[in-house]
Amino acid sequence: MMAVKPVVFKKGGKQRIGKGFSIGELKEAKLNIKKALKLGIPVDPRRRTAHEGNVKALNALLETKKASAESKRKRRKPKSEKEQK
Repeated sequence: MMAVKPVVFKKGGKQRIGKGFSIGELKEAKLNIKKALKLGIPVDPRRRTAHEGNVKALNALLETKKASAESKRKRRKPKSEKEQK
């Protein structure tokens, strides 16, 4: 699984890795807290800022997960084919 970490800015303008994505970032990416946790995305309810880079990272992660889920669906064979073999 691909780990995604949010970027948070310190007081001096320096960047550091955050503990989780803010609720605002999840809302902009059209995710709720339950679904994010189910997908393994860390959530930090104390954070209030929504950084555009973090939203882009969330959207990219969701696209990759969606693509992998579709490819898994395509690989499965219908039950009728399995029973014949």
